[in-house]
Amino acid sequence: MKTFTKLALCTAVAASYAILPSVTSAQSTMAYPEKCKSQGMDMSKADMPSGGMPMGEMTDYQKASMDGMKGMHMNMMQGMMQKDADVSFVCGMIAHHMGAISMSEVELKYGDNAEAKQMAQKIIEAQKKEIEEMSKWVDKEAK
Repeated sequence: MKTFTKLALCTAVAASYAILPSVTSAQSTMAYPEKCKSQGMDMSKADMPSGGMPMGEMTDYQKASMDGMKGMHMNMMQGMMQKDADVSFVCGMIAHHMGAISMSEVELKYGDNAEAKQMAQKIIEAQKKEIEEMSKWVDKEAK
């Protein structure tokens, strides 16, 4: 019986490795651009409201971005605490999309590049549509 149990366990582990590549995260398949990483910023303090940067040294753009991120982070954490995995996912995504809208609105207000502003506008339109769809789903499915 022990041999059968070990064989079954080994088979299950091997099968899980065969499935794993299909469920890898975006972080393992996509690289975050080096140019997007902050230089000289202490990311060990990323849980601080300003990511370790003194608020007085932040530009108006950075302050507006941080305010949006704080709101998104709080809502995402609340959404992810739902007991139902599907509801948790959708609630977290709604907050994530709201954060994308906030970031895009800040870009429209402070940005100078026409192409970046065009991307921001597209994001706002797409994310609002998806939030509406997801909110209807939550209203219907959440118990």
